[in-house]
Amino acid sequence: MSGNRRVTLTFDNGPTPGVTDRVLDVLAQHRVTATFFVVGAQLRRPGGLDLAKRAASEGHRIGHHTATHTLQLGAADDPDAAVAAEITAIEPDIDALAGTGETEGERLFRPYAAGGVLDQRVFSPAAVRYLREHRYTCVLWNTLPHDWANPMGWVGDALAGVARTDWAVVVLHDMETGAMARLPAFLDGLAAMNAELVTDFPDACVPIRQGRQQSSLSHLTNGAD
Repeated sequence: MSGNRRVTLTFDNGPTPGVTDRVLDVLAQHRVTATFFVVGAQLRRPGGLDLAKRAASEGHRIGHHTATHTLQLGAADDPDAAVAAEITAIEPDIDALAGTGETEGERLFRPYAAGGVLDQRVFSPAAVRYLREHRYTCVLWNTLPHDWANPMGWVGDALAGVARTDWAVVVLHDMETGAMARLPAFLDGLAAMNAELVTDFPDACVPIRQGRQQSSLSHLTNGAD
């Protein structure tokens, strides 16, 4: 796929046996590389680690999407405890799955945002400090077609979102909703648009890159100055 319009494809909330494996099959058939932001609880379920290892071995990037996907860092009563439970606890598992080549060892983190709402519940000052000190690259998004809520109709919304931006970071979910049955149709739609599938992320969606804060996070951080 080539063209001026860029698309970075990401998958959240897996790995899910019976779903992630089929997603990987489709991506291989279309020769597309993506980033899988995995949840620690899913990674530690039977079959989860094997799927993540397969994704990494097939050239996909693996990112950290919290340990439980239940606690917003900016809404925690004890921000330091939340960082320890939701980020630090799963670090060794994610680090062991780090990519190769240019991205080897790069720590990718995507926060839990409860339905994808980017507001001040996303981060706490403690979380931002931790991500900076531990050299994380924090990856947000600009195209969220809500595939989990509209498993048969999300493709049109996703393609419309891609059409509205020069570089779309698309969030899909390798979960048991049935939505990923429509992944081939989405990839065919991107091909028809001459979209270029890439694995990097635009600065607009990366407020922290390898520990260096690139833009203000005050609108996403509870208690920020």
